[in-house]
Amino acid sequence: MGKVDPSRAPRRRSGRWVSLGSGVRLASDVGEEAPVWARMRAWAEQLPDGMVFTGLTAAEAYELWLPPLAPDRPLEISVPSGVRVRRPQVDVTRHRLPPHSHGIDGVRIATVAETVLAAARRLCLLDLVVLIDGALHERGCTREDLEVVARGRRGGPRLREALALADGRSESPWESLLRMLHEACEVPVQPQAELFDDAGRFVARADLLITGTRTLQEYDGAVHRDRGQYARDRRRDSRLADAGYVRHGYVAPDVRFRAAMILREADEALGRTYDPTRLDAWYALWRGSLWEQDPRSGQFGPGDEPADGPN
Repeated sequence: MGKVDPSRAPRRRSGRWVSLGSGVRLASDVGEEAPVWARMRAWAEQLPDGMVFTGLTAAEAYELWLPPLAPDRPLEISVPSGVRVRRPQVDVTRHRLPPHSHGIDGVRIATVAETVLAAARRLCLLDLVVLIDGALHERGCTREDLEVVARGRRGGPRLREALALADGRSESPWESLLRMLHEACEVPVQPQAELFDDAGRFVARADLLITGTRTLQEYDGAVHRDRGQYARDRRRDSRLADAGYVRHGYVAPDVRFRAAMILREADEALGRTYDPTRLDAWYALWRGSLWEQDPRSGQFGPGDEPADGPN
């Protein structure tokens, strides 16, 4: 996550307030690592008219699917071209035409589509695809919204490139990463596939179904370790097995360190020879991704050590 820069970190000045910067204070009961909305409200009162929060700051406020970000990073704002803002806690982009925005809880924030466009100027392709998946899935943003905002704008080509790879059917960021791993390795998959038995009865819905097979590739997040969910998962596994489906469940360290294992199992399902060179395209996407640096994704259980990776 990175070491906090003392010049940017909020400092406690009294028992009641935390200083975020010169003239910018936050009630101390919010905590020194304040939620992004509290920080935005505190800064909105001190920044010039026409200012709009955007980029990764707005994406965090919208709770889009973001990779791990440094807690001490500056807030991202857009201001009119003639306005000057010199604050180490604020990252400024100037515009001739203001980004589309709206007021929420006293804060001017870019629309979701404008937020994604601004993030496209900073994120690598894989991280941007995951961000777009979340925007399409959870935030009422459409492909048309993103296509319109990308026209003739800085960041537009990268946004269009990522949009061509995005799929709003993904239901979590690591599910999106698992899907991208398969697609980069030329494994055709269908997200959120509805599965039926031979009698036409609905059995389950799968994260990813390898096209033309009865093999499921699914991401098992932390929710699956809940006792009640675990019992439901086992009943679901039984129904899938009875209907002739084969399920592979993966966790974040598998995506990080065991891409070869995932590809081998997919190749076996497709009846084709395992070819490790197919992983090159995935590793090209994975290297440099902020998800690669997520410390939460490298947690292993006893005897569970990484066996392969893009080294």
